[in-house]
Amino acid sequence: MNYTKETYSLTTKTNLTALRNGFHDGIPIGLGYFAVSFSLGIAAKNAGLTPFQGFLASLLCNASAGEYAGFTLIAAGASYLEIAIVTLITNARYLLMSCAMSQRLSPKMPGYHRPLMAFHITDELFGIAVARPGYLNPYYSYGAVLIASPCWALGTALGAIAGNLLPLRLVSACSVALYGMFLAVIIPAARQSKVIAGLILLCFLTSFGASYLPVVSEASSGTRTIILTLVLSSAAAILFPKETKEEEES
Repeated sequence: MNYTKETYSLTTKTNLTALRNGFHDGIPIGLGYFAVSFSLGIAAKNAGLTPFQGFLASLLCNASAGEYAGFTLIAAGASYLEIAIVTLITNARYLLMSCAMSQRLSPKMPGYHRPLMAFHITDELFGIAVARPGYLNPYYSYGAVLIASPCWALGTALGAIAGNLLPLRLVSACSVALYGMFLAVIIPAARQSKVIAGLILLCFLTSFGASYLPVVSEASSGTRTIILTLVLSSAAAILFPKETKEEEES
């Protein structure tokens, strides 16, 4: 459904429906976040942070790699500037996701939704949002955030409280739920389009190959992800263009 600025403020029922749908789709993400952030809380504990500080860090930084890098630098006694730069580089892929997300928003949607949605972009929340047909209702993203963000922050706090009481293998095993959630995002799209299915397979192969290739493998996983995303998405857009009218009709 396309949303215009004139109907946006009048479609309260539609917004509530989108909010409920987002909350429903965000439940498995929240459960996965809780498991992953629990181990992150242990890292925060080892860096000398209190449970509340770990909770606040996860509430303000929605990125596991960025937070883990930050906690590692805190433990090493790094400066604020060093932490800011490393976190920016680690989370640079979200800039690409924000650009892609902006193409799914109605031009007539009130602008204040954009920074709110951008602040909560993560790999998983981005995945379920871009899978929605037509223009994206911002309340769908808000609904997913309502369950995912508290689970992320609460898991970090509980992990900091538990410290090293639980085996790391047990905590890591719980994060398998995230991989199942990724499959739930990509499989429906792959079944509808052979092009998307081929691109997904190509992404897996190139990502695996990039981790072993000389020079490229020396870059961080986040940097490799950015490079592969730019190259593959650009090639797909050039070789398999899709008209805007066709996208709206689908």
